This record gives sequence, C-alpha cells and structure tokens, in this order.
Amino acid sequence: MKMKHLLIIVLAICLGSLISRADEGMWMVNMIDSALEKKMQERGLLLSAKEIYNADADGTSIADAVVSLEFGCSGSIISDQGLMITNHHCAYADVYNLSTPEHNYLEDGYWAMTAGQEINIPGKSILFLKKVIDVTDEVIRLRETQEAAGKPAGMRRISYLMEKEYAEKSGLDACLSSMWDGMKYYMALYLTYRDIRLVAAPPLSIAAYGGDIDNWEWPQHKCDFALYRIYTAPDGSPAEYSEENIPLVPERKLEISLDGYQPGDFAMVIGYPGSTDRYCSSAKTDFLENVSLPISNRLRGRQMEIISGWMDSDPDIRLLYSDYYFSLSNIQENNEGMETCFRRFGVVQEKRAQEEEMQEWINASPERQARWGKLTGMLAEKYAAQKEPQQNIIHYRETLVRGTRFARTANRISTLANSVLKGRGIRPARSTDPGMSEEEKECRKTYGFIARDSAVIRGPLRKDYEAMDLKVEKDLFRYAVQEYYRNVKPYRFGPYQTALLEHFSAEDGECDFDALADSLWEGSYLTDPDRLEQMSSEEHTIDDYTSDPMYRFLKDASVTDFNRDISEAQGAPDIRSLEKEYTHALYRMRQDMGISQYPDANSTMRLTYGTVCGIEPRDAVICSWQTTTDGLLEKDDPSSYDFRLGERQRELLKALEEPLPVNFLTDNDITGGNSGSPVMNAKGELIGLAFDGNKESLASDASYTPGYNKCVCVDIRFVLWTLDEYAGMDRILDEIGVNP
Repeated sequence: MKMKHLLIIVLAICLGSLISRADEGMWMVNMIDSALEKKMQERGLLLSAKEIYNADADGTSIADAVVSLEFGCSGSIISDQGLMITNHHCAYADVYNLSTPEHNYLEDGYWAMTAGQEINIPGKSILFLKKVIDVTDEVIRLRETQEAAGKPAGMRRISYLMEKEYAEKSGLDACLSSMWDGMKYYMALYLTYRDIRLVAAPPLSIAAYGGDIDNWEWPQHKCDFALYRIYTAPDGSPAEYSEENIPLVPERKLEISLDGYQPGDFAMVIGYPGSTDRYCSSAKTDFLENVSLPISNRLRGRQMEIISGWMDSDPDIRLLYSDYYFSLSNIQENNEGMETCFRRFGVVQEKRAQEEEMQEWINASPERQARWGKLTGMLAEKYAAQKEPQQNIIHYRETLVRGTRFARTANRISTLANSVLKGRGIRPARSTDPGMSEEEKECRKTYGFIARDSAVIRGPLRKDYEAMDLKVEKDLFRYAVQEYYRNVKPYRFGPYQTALLEHFSAEDGECDFDALADSLWEGSYLTDPDRLEQMSSEEHTIDDYTSDPMYRFLKDASVTDFNRDISEAQGAPDIRSLEKEYTHALYRMRQDMGISQYPDANSTMRLTYGTVCGIEPRDAVICSWQTTTDGLLEKDDPSSYDFRLGERQRELLKALEEPLPVNFLTDNDITGGNSGSPVMNAKGELIGLAFDGNKESLASDASYTPGYNKCVCVDIRFVLWTLDEYAGMDRILDEIGVNP
C-alpha cells in the first residue's frame, strides 16, 4: 500500500472517532421544539421539525413511516405496498416457529419468491403512531375525581379509564404513558394492523454472522434484516388474516439512499426504545453493580454453557433450543456488559457527584429541604438493609423459577389445582399444610382430579415436552438444585426442601447434590412422558399430582415469603416510593436550571440524532466507522458454527470486484427496542438499520457515556445486495424501486 493512501485511511479513521458530537437523549417525537430543531440542524439535518413529526397538520411526516412491532422492536415502511423492514433478530421467533428439521428456515433462510408464498404470522401486530397528546392535567383531574368519590385512583385504574375514553373517541388503540415517574402523562394513539406476513429472512450465516461471539462487539459483519408485509381488508382498513386481504397502501414510506455516508455525516434514528433508568440513584446503581447483576450473571452464564454444550453436540437440540438460547444470551451479554461498564466508567461515583449538586439545590429552599432533605441518605440505608433478602430472592428466581423449565409446568398444575378446589368450595393449600382440617383433606381425596381435569393438564405438558430435551433439562435442574441450596439462606427453605437436604448430606454437612437431584428426577412423572401419559389417563386425586417429588420441591418455597422479607427489611416508605421522589427532585432541579431533559425510554416513539463515526474502545485502539465484505472472508472458519459462511455466500463474496460496505457505526443514543429502527441521513432517507450497541455502551441503561455509546447499523446497500445477488428477489427490488 502506498504511504499516501495509508495516511488518508489513518486520518479518516481518526476523523471518524473525533468528529463525534452527538447529544445525549432519546427525545419524544412530539417534544421536538425549536431549540432541539436548531441543534439538529447545526449537526447537519436538512429537515424541519414538522417534517419529522407533525400530527396536527395535513400531509405526512417521516414518523408516519416508522412502526412498532408490538413494542419489542421497531421497523419502517419501504414500499407503496406495505413492505416493512426490520432486523432478523426481531423476526427470529417467527422464523423459529416456522422451522422444522426438514425445513429449517433459520439455517436456510426464507424467501417468498411470489406474493402467494408470503406466510401469515398468527397473532402478530404492527402499530403506526398517529398522535401523541399531553394529558397531564386530565390525569390529575381524574385522579382527584376518583379519590373524592371514594373510587380506585391507582394508575392501573386511571389508565384503563382514560385509554377506554380515548379509544372510543378516536377509533384507535390508546396507550397512556407516565414520564418522569408521574411528572407528565402522554396518550399515544395507534392504528394497529394484524395481518402480517413474512416475506424474507436470510439464513443465520448471513443475518447473525459471528453469533454471540460478535454480539455487542465492534467490528461486526451481520446482514441483520428481515422483511414483512402488512395486509388490510379490501377497503384498506385493518383486518384479521384473510385470503381476500390486500397489501397496505401506506400514508408514507421511507426513500432509500444508495449514496452512502462519510464520517461526520448526520445520522438520525427513530424507533421505540424499551426502557432506561437514567434518573436512578447512586444507591440503586451500586446495588445493581455489586449485588444483583453479579448473581444473575454468574448463574445465567453457567446455564448458557450447559445449553450451548448440548447444542454443539446435536443439530436437533440446536434447533429446539435456538430461540430460548438466543433470548437468554442477548440478555446475559447485556447484563454482563452493564456490570463491567458500571465499574469501568465509575457510574456510581458519577451519580454521587450528581447527588451532591442536587443536595445543594435542595438545601437552598426550606420547602425542598422539608420534602427531599434526607432522600439520598434514606435510599442508601434502604438498599443496604435489603441486601440479604434480595440475594435470597435473586438466587431463588434464577434457579427454581427461571433456571428450570419444570417450574412453568409446576405452576400450571398449581393453578389448575387451586381452580378446581375453589370451584368446589375448598380452601387451596398444600397437602402438607398443617392448617388443613381433616374434613378438607378428605374433600381433596374425594373431589380430586378426574380424567377430564387430567386432560386439561396433559395438553399443556405435552407442549412443554415438545419445547425441551430431557437430557438438557436434567443438567439444568441439577445445577439449579445445587445453586439454590448453596446460596439461599436455610431459613427460606420449605420443610420438604429441608428434609431432602438433611437426607442427602453426610456427617460433615456436605450434600450429594447429584443424588438429591436424581431422586427428584427419577421419582417424578413430570420428567417422563410415559409416566405422564399413564398418570393423566387415569382418575387421580389432587394429592396424586401435588405429592409428586419434583412438584413438591419446586413449590415448597414461597415467593410470598421472599417478598415479605424484602418488605420488612425496607420498612416504610419503601424503595420504590423513594426512587420516585428522587426522579421528581432531579427533574425539578434540571427544570430550575433550564436544562432540556428527556424522559426515560418506555416503548414510546423517540428520536435520537448523532453522526457517523468510529470509536476508540480502549487505550491505543482505534476502530473505523465501517466494515466491509472483506471482513466476512477474513473471519470465515468452516469449523466454527458462528463464523462459517455458506458455500454460495463464500463464492459470491469472492467474486466481488470491490468490497461492499456491511456495517457502520454512529453515536446515536439507543437501547433495546430500537432494534430494526431506520437509520436516516440528513434528508431523512434510509441508509441502514440499527441492530446492536457496543459493549462499551452497556452502562447506558443508567448513564450515557459520551464517546463510548455507539449504535451498530447494517448498511442498506448490503441488504439490497443480499436480496439481489444471494436471494434473487427481483420482485422486491422492483417494488422498492432500486433494481439495477
């Protein structure tokens, strides 16, 4: 390489890192005032605020082309025929549910080459935001009216009443959201479509290249996209699935730019970020960093190792567990990164410095001092007091509740048993409950489950079995048993759990967890489909079901007891009430200081703006703003599941005369829920899709870290190349007007 070319590349990389000037903030689209509009235009925006969102005027705006996928992901409309683009990982569950060992669409991809091949996804909805209304005063008045009349005035009731009213008036779906913990309230009105069909989803070797290894990393090389189509009734109105339905004619679509981008170029993201907690206290952040996250990260990490080992050994198990593992790993890597970034960037210390400033502001007013003077000190005391009971319940939740699939099965039986008992006037209780009278015990035996009731159990349990492999579940159960006993304080064990521990412990107190877990596993009808079939085909009493050793073990500890310990440790007022007051104090202080502020993300439509840029993740490490197809070939490893290109992919990539852009970085402020959000240039044209953050940004739930918070995007040109060269979907390229 010539020295001149090398110098240009180095300077461009440095420029990409240093030119970043994004402002923190996930701004509500209805809050784009003149000051925010001016800031964005100074960064390069070529649009007015009204061209982005304007529900009160004729015509459409960019926001009209952005959609929510049931508030889990975001997407955008890119054709006049209702074609919607989002991330592949947002479509993962749909593709998984369509897949079979014979037609594994996760591994092979799915391409609807004709309209007739577009597959309806039952139960799926897509929402278009039509308007956001400030209803703060209405909420306050309604609450006062309810209280004066002696009627329920909690937010659940207030939300129900107001959403019902607005839905009836508008004919739209209404959703009330609280901002800044009740400082402001907004009503969002949505038009919801329910005939949604899958059009395209590339194989995992394209959409998830690098797998979990590259997740939250930079550089990445994923073509993370999927296409759906929205259908309507023949008159254009939302409708349930019907063969008579037609593609949606949208009010607005996004134009696609093929011009690319350069470092420093303006970038805008609009979507539905799920949740942040940036108004939280230092005490809460410290609790997460040093108590909560370390426990859940350790337990989930080992559970993932167990599942991954079985997936690597058997392709059928990989398909069976792929959706479950995908969800688990995404959360796990986020939480591990959060714990690390809290420490690396000193988030607790940052919050404490903020609280010192806030305390000065509080002390400057007798009124504020009376309300908030002892607030931060009380929060610190409350979090310290609840440490042990919180450790207990986190271990319980991550082992016996979430750590084994059989907890869900046990809950099904418990719910049905209690329903049967209540229907016959019998007090629901465990068969070992000493408070049961002899008459009640006799009733349980006389009016137990009959064959009809057993059939109600058998159906759901069969579905549970279809979703799991018993070899995997036995290993997970054994680990759950061990970690529960080792980490939960003995006073929280139920009597049956205590008896088991004593029975399988040697004189030195060491428990044989293998033997204990085996005894429960081998003695339970829940762990054997044949035993379950025999059990549920005969008449049995309730005790026959609830005396099962696995059931007894899982239900012997009560979450009510764990929660009571936490409540008693906190005392009054509780932590939730104090954190709410903390948010209010911080909001008021910033308001007094004239600081523009945005509310925490809560699945409402938000806008964030920034620039295309690189990153310096660590000392002496500089990363460019863009990856190319050369990186796919460099990482290709046929022996690795995560980095194995398909044969067709490999040949197409090798045949390229010049490398194509694959992924790029911006410094837009995003979080979960932004997946699939359109990334737009200064003209509002689509240049890519947001699909990930970087691991250096994972403190962002609680704190924005300038220079490190990045948005990882797939280049729309690579998406189009994949549709063209790999999939041969000329009909889709023609539809969106980019077919060469």
